[in-house]
Amino acid sequence: MLARAGVASRREVERLIEAGRVALNGKVLTTPAVKVEPGDILTVDGAVVTEAEPARLFRYHKPIDLVTSHKDPQGRPTVFEALPPGLPRLISVGRLDINSEGLLLLTNDGGLARALEMPTTGIVRRYRARARGRVTQEKLDTLTKGITVEGVHYGSIEATLDKAKEGPQGANLWITVVLAEGKNREVRRVLEALGLKVNRLIRLSYGPFALSTLLPGEVEEVGPRVIREQLAQHIAPQNLPKGDRPLWKKAAAVVAGPRRGAVEIDRPGKPAGRSGKPQRRARMTAPGEPPPKKEYKPGWAKPKPKPVIAKTGAPKRHSGARKTPRPGGPKRG
Repeated sequence: MLARAGVASRREVERLIEAGRVALNGKVLTTPAVKVEPGDILTVDGAVVTEAEPARLFRYHKPIDLVTSHKDPQGRPTVFEALPPGLPRLISVGRLDINSEGLLLLTNDGGLARALEMPTTGIVRRYRARARGRVTQEKLDTLTKGITVEGVHYGSIEATLDKAKEGPQGANLWITVVLAEGKNREVRRVLEALGLKVNRLIRLSYGPFALSTLLPGEVEEVGPRVIREQLAQHIAPQNLPKGDRPLWKKAAAVVAGPRRGAVEIDRPGKPAGRSGKPQRRARMTAPGEPPPKKEYKPGWAKPKPKPVIAKTGAPKRHSGARKTPRPGGPKRG
């Protein structure tokens, strides 16, 4: 129940109970094997756990140098400290180590997180790894049969050599890796067993969800309809979200300076225009109302009226008219 409410993952909840931080109706629990009845009051560190909301899922582009944890014993910055404000309490679907980057799924449903990260579920993860060393495609193809590294067996892995750049100390390789287990540091350990040193690791997708165009540090909520279509088999029917639009939207980025074709409006303390002088806001006129007269600053000269030139004689002919003498009369001078 605590995992479903988004308090923590099931493993973390077990540690909370062992530490004596969880109580049911005022009695501290010592085991998670307790039935919670309707109307019971469940608390963690004295705070009442509210009823779980429908399942929600977020895509997050994890940068390097962040720990996938709510709190790090070594005091290093964590993923959840870097999230923007306004999000619900979330837990991660699996982990990315501190030196890895890319797509990290976050959810408020501990049961959903467990279902997506279990190897038996068979959710496919796709990575792109940059490694140092030399390897052939034939050697990478042996990973499809599985490999055992230091007593840990890893299942079938599909690895494709994208490109290699030779150098005096070896080769810089880019390798696309596809797997369905997601064990701890699996990609790094497997490639190291082949004599490669991974120096960059990017997760491109997790199941049907891709990193796409998310920038490092950006987060985006998955819509309720997509959750129902893609993850209904992993969520209890009563916990499925309703509607079509996500509840949370990221704040729009503000671009400095006026955009081409945009109308610049006055803002307190902000000069408009290239000269740094504030611009006047144009006054809108009602239909049928004459446009306002142009105002001039003090000291400016008003435009002088154009001189009127008196016309003498016959009107001047149009430049395009034919100049032919009048029949029976003298030519005009």
